Amino acid sequence: MSEAITAAAIEHMLREKLAPTHLEVMDESAAHAGHAGANGTGFGTHFRVRIATPIFDGKSRVARHRVVYDSLQHFIDQGLHALAIEVL
Repeated sequence: MSEAITAAAIEHMLREKLAPTHLEVMDESAAHAGHAGANGTGFGTHFRVRIATPIFDGKSRVARHRVVYDSLQHFIDQGLHALAIEVL
């Protein structure tokens, strides 16, 4: 059985893996009700992440996003459908 995907769980994973200096995780699933990937609950499918971390230094925008996606692969495998990433 898969675990619930929550903003808190995503935040914990990103803090553990990327040691961000700034991090905000917002569940925007309710705004996507009826869209592809929505699960009908209004939670756990569509998230926005605003993040800054020294790990991004010297990396391109694509590489920075890949670092975030790679860090959250567990949640993607569990049904995380959409992730908007804002690198600060």
